[in-house]
Amino acid sequence: MSGRLTGKYATITGGAGGIGRTMAAGYIAEGATVCIADRSLEAAEDAAQALGPKAHACALDVADMGSIADFAAFTADRGGLDILVNNAAVFDLAPIADITEASYDRIFVINVKGLLFTLQAIAKQMMARGKRGRIINMASQAGRRGEALVGVYCASKAAVISITQSAGLDLIRHGIRVNGIAPGVVDTPMWAEVDALFARYENLPVGEKKRLVGLAVPYGRMGRPDDLVGAAVFLASDEAEYVVAQTLNVDGGNWMS
Repeated sequence: MSGRLTGKYATITGGAGGIGRTMAAGYIAEGATVCIADRSLEAAEDAAQALGPKAHACALDVADMGSIADFAAFTADRGGLDILVNNAAVFDLAPIADITEASYDRIFVINVKGLLFTLQAIAKQMMARGKRGRIINMASQAGRRGEALVGVYCASKAAVISITQSAGLDLIRHGIRVNGIAPGVVDTPMWAEVDALFARYENLPVGEKKRLVGLAVPYGRMGRPDDLVGAAVFLASDEAEYVVAQTLNVDGGNWMS
């Protein structure tokens, strides 16, 4: 590692596990101090303890506007953020005829509303302090296309890509760079839930969907959380100074745009 983020204060929402925790480790290795923000403060504290003295924990429920405000105040009291990674998200799937209002609301409240208003709160913080901040929104290859069983989730991630473009164009005049990352299929603990849902609706044995999607990746396997760290470090670093309002595909060749 080259210390590209030395002296920077970063936060990763949904940072207690999976992709978020791995990114946090990558940021720390590059010299950043990282706030692990998660709905479960206990899980965030466990992750921060494991990551060492350059990590600390913060409670954040992106579905709760009061929690977002408390999170912004918490980080402001520590000098204000240089880097925000909007990583918190949830997944569900169902055929169009089976989509429920509750599932729709949960996905859009967390994946879209929560992301937008966390971005807004931290952008205001950065503007107030005159910081040339970096905001990275975690989208998905699902936001690049429709999928028969994944309509609501795909729509939520398409909205993330659109918000990234609009926020990027608006906030660059304040010196705040907004970009996104669109992972492909990534092997995290959440994939057990995803696989079980596909097994139910596609009448597959448990584990078969995961095997098939891994085989379909041109690179030859599913992604791993550490496959995303390089892109996350790059977009947060000075090397990406002229990269604005883009969403970078990191998916082993699954989708080209």
